[in-house]
Amino acid sequence: MLGPTDLYVCLYLSRPTTDTPRFERVAEDLGIGVGTAHRSVGRLQASGLVLPSRTVQRRALLDVLLHAARHVYYVEPGGLTRGVRTADAAAPLASMMTPSDPPPVWPDPLGDSRGYSIKPLHESVPRAAKRDPELHALLALVDALRIGQARVRNLAATALRERLAP
Repeated sequence: MLGPTDLYVCLYLSRPTTDTPRFERVAEDLGIGVGTAHRSVGRLQASGLVLPSRTVQRRALLDVLLHAARHVYYVEPGGLTRGVRTADAAAPLASMMTPSDPPPVWPDPLGDSRGYSIKPLHESVPRAAKRDPELHALLALVDALRIGQARVRNLAATALRERLAP
């Protein structure tokens, strides 16, 4: 069974890149342990989302995101906190619409915004997102699916289809 960390790793592996990252690199970039990265990739391979070459089956990932993420990785918004913007308050959706006020944020004491707390897929998401804009965009789009109203979810689905097109 896939957990939220597995989805986090799968989104990282789905980013456009020219090389297949080693487990050490995955762990370092995502702020997780090497063993955690290895076990996660193993579960992703067993599920059919990732091939043994660590190539993401983009169509399968898109199916999971569009049809299951909202229900399996559901979010209960928390109180006001400092953090990193997500969902419709982060790129690419922030440029398409006016984000909610206060915006949804992943808690991070070094974050640049104050908003209502959204529990990320993994506690290291805010740090990884600040270092990697493409990963930040993917994670924010997934959060838009997890917490957004119908219009936000539709915009996020369209953006994910464009980014994850096979």
